[in-house]
Order: sequence, then C-alpha cells, then structure tokens
Amino acid sequence: MGRIVLAGLEFYGRHGARPEENRLGARFVVDVEMEVAFEGKGDRIEATVDYAAVYARVEEAVRGRRFYLIEALAEHIANVLLEAFSNLEAVRVRVHKPHAPIPGVFRDVYTEVERRRG
Repeated sequence: MGRIVLAGLEFYGRHGARPEENRLGARFVVDVEMEVAFEGKGDRIEATVDYAAVYARVEEAVRGRRFYLIEALAEHIANVLLEAFSNLEAVRVRVHKPHAPIPGVFRDVYTEVERRRG
C-alpha cells in the first residue's frame, strides 16, 4: 500500500457555530492522506489518484457548503473522496482552524477523521 499526501490546502470558508463565523468567514487548512495500492502498477495516472482532482473536490467541499463543526466538514471531505476515487483504500482528513474564536494564545485547532473502504 502506498500513501499520497496533500498537505496545507488553504481555503476561505464560513464554518463555525457562531453567527460571526458565518458572516466574516475564515481561513481553513486541510491535509489529506490517502492510501492507494499503486505499487507495481506502472507509471500511469490511472494507477494512482489525480492530485488536481482531489484538490478540486476538497475545495468544493470547503467553499461550497457551510458546516457548524469542522468535525462534520472533515467527515464530509473523507466521504466525498472515497466516493469519487474508487482506488482509494483509506483516507485521513485533517481540517485546521488556525483562527478559531478561542480567547487565548494557541497555534492551531484541528480535527482528524479516518475512513476505510468496507
């Protein structure tokens, strides 16, 4: 099994439970780790996953719909990717909310989900 990682995908979205998060929006960062059985299948795009297509699906998920929880957004992205790419065996999605409305100093807040076929 091989692993493909797209790290640090940044999008503007309007996710969050507070009204001001919907009104103002914020930057969200997404990491996607995919398990793909590409060993021994040659040097063809069909043997793996098209990174640009993955990026487009993630962008559509983050920008196209509002979620109250980043947990729900991460789960949605994982499900979309498993549906869209039949050669994915598993996917791990992290959604970072570096500007979460927390009254204190922090580097990052993120959630992570992992989904497998079957």
